[in-house]
Amino acid sequence: QVQLVESGGGLVQAGGSLRLSCAASGSIFSINDMGWYRQVPGKQRELVATITSGGATRYADSVKGRFTISRDNAKNTVDLQMNNLKPEDTSLYYCHAEIGVSPGTYDGGSYYFQYDYWGQGTQVTVSS
Repeated sequence: QVQLVESGGGLVQAGGSLRLSCAASGSIFSINDMGWYRQVPGKQRELVATITSGGATRYADSVKGRFTISRDNAKNTVDLQMNNLKPEDTSLYYCHAEIGVSPGTYDGGSYYFQYDYWGQGTQVTVSS
């Protein structure tokens, strides 16, 4: 069983900083992309930032220059450093990971199954 556990949300004033952390645990064979998404009530979940296993990053235009995503492949963790926070950053933030499980072998090769996993969400509130 695989789970993602987030931490680090909270209440901060505009211009302040927060750091979100997410740890993946369980029967993990491999992790491909990891990332952070956010969602406010009544709106679709949106991408904030993603990072590949090789360290390539992608950011939403609204957070470029303010947020930094990083990961530790040895610890199966991904962090999001959020600086110069704005009231419009207020949202429920979700950790996401593409995780390979149940590896096996067959004549001529090997295989595993990859699934999308989500954390339970951590609230970030930025006051003006």
